Amino acid sequence: MSRRAPSRPPSAAADTPRSSESRAPQAAIGEVAWLRVVSVNDSGAFLDWGRPKDLLLPFGEQVGRPEAGRHVLVKINVDERSRPVASMRLNRFIADTGDDLAPGDAVTLVVADRTPLGVKAVVEHRVWGLLYQDDLPRTLRRGERLDGYVRRVREDGRLDLSLAPLGGARRDQARERVLAALDEGNGFLALTDKSPAAVVKARLGVSKSAFKEAIGGLYKQRRIRLEAGGVHRVDDEAPSDDAR
Repeated sequence: MSRRAPSRPPSAAADTPRSSESRAPQAAIGEVAWLRVVSVNDSGAFLDWGRPKDLLLPFGEQVGRPEAGRHVLVKINVDERSRPVASMRLNRFIADTGDDLAPGDAVTLVVADRTPLGVKAVVEHRVWGLLYQDDLPRTLRRGERLDGYVRRVREDGRLDLSLAPLGGARRDQARERVLAALDEGNGFLALTDKSPAAVVKARLGVSKSAFKEAIGGLYKQRRIRLEAGGVHRVDDEAPSDDAR
């Protein structure tokens, strides 16, 4: 791929179309996005956002000095002349509280930075939230877009998040994962309520608390029996105590 000559006028990279072909936009104004740096010149860095003209990331909106070929997490805004412009200084544009959101709300998430408790994510491109490490089914990548849910709105308005639906939907999802695993294991699943959370997550992709809720419900329905080595499916044709 040819590279822009550094002698090009500072505004030229933003004003010159990259291609005459139609391209699906990667991001829109108002969104947080993980974008590739195409080039750098005296005006700043230019980002590929899936449109004919690259997106300007001015030096004053950079954190560090992005290099061509790298990706950066930015918020896309408009400047005083209504031109699209990017910023890496997310805290200037992302709120700490989301009082208009409620537990159970389905939301769009963009993964940001890791913390000692888990992973920070941008909720609906405008509010910070936290995904707790113990609830993550896998390692998340910075800039990854995900569907998620508001797990809790704290007293200070900050958001705790979940990748799994809450309440009954969460239990239903975990229950279906347990039943599918029993099918794969010929009626046996080598997990118990004593299994480490990481093992449960790796095997089923759900949190340990969701797994415990699921097997508790299935046990009450007499669809499984719980033993020291794991979970056994109860023969569907076996009569229950009520039928005897």
